[in-house]
Amino acid sequence: MFRQTRFVYHVLWRAHRRMANQALGSMGPMETTIRDKLTTLLQPLQLTITNESHLHRHHAAMRAQGGGNGETHFNVLIVSATFNGKSTIERHRMIYAALSDELAQGLHAISLRTKTPEEVDPASAAGS
Repeated sequence: MFRQTRFVYHVLWRAHRRMANQALGSMGPMETTIRDKLTTLLQPLQLTITNESHLHRHHAAMRAQGGGNGETHFNVLIVSATFNGKSTIERHRMIYAALSDELAQGLHAISLRTKTPEEVDPASAAGS
C-alpha cells in the first residue's frame, strides 16, 4: 500500500510541476513553431495549444524514443474566419500542410478542433 501511495504522490507531483511550468509560459520549440505557423496562416481569433505529450510517454512508440522529446502530442483549438465555407476535412488539411515539416521531425499527433467565429457564438451570427 505504501508503494502505491508513494507512486501516486510522485505522479501527481510531476503533473503539478508540469502544469506549473506550462502556466509560466515555458513553451518548447515545437509548440512555439506550431503557434507561429498557425497564427501566420489563419490569423485566429482564438488559438489554444495544449501540450499533452506527458500523457503519451508510456505508449510503445514513445518508449522506443525514450519517452519522446516532451513535444510530441498536442491538442489545438483554433477559431478563425479563414475556416468560413470550409469543411472540417479541408480545415484539417490546411493545418497538416502547414505543419508537414514538424510532423516529419517528431510531432507525432495533433488533435484539432477547428471552428469559425459563428460556430463558437451562433448568437453573434444571428445578430449580424
